[in-house]
Amino acid sequence: QVQLVESGGGLVLAGGSLRLSCVASGSFNGVDAMGWYRQVPGKPRELVAVVYTGTTTTYAESVKGRFTISRDNAKNTVYLQMDSLEPEDTAVYYCYADLYSDLALTEYWGRGTQVTVSS
Repeated sequence: QVQLVESGGGLVLAGGSLRLSCVASGSFNGVDAMGWYRQVPGKPRELVAVVYTGTTTTYAESVKGRFTISRDNAKNTVYLQMDSLEPEDTAVYYCYADLYSDLALTEYWGRGTQVTVSS
């Protein structure tokens, strides 16, 4: 059974920083892309950032220059460093990972962690 577990969410003042972590555990052979989405009530889930195998990354325009995604392949962990946070960043943040089991690639999701930015 595969699990993705996020941590690091919380309440922070505008202009502050938070670092989210997400660890993938369980039975799989390899990890492809890992990333973060976020969702506020009444709106669809939106991409925040993705890091592919190697160092290629993609960011939403709204977070470019403020958020940094990274991964530790040895620990099957993806991080999201969030700086200069704004109230508009308030959301539940979900981690995802594309994991290989033998030759099959499957997308997995964490349960989410709440980030609240107070003005």
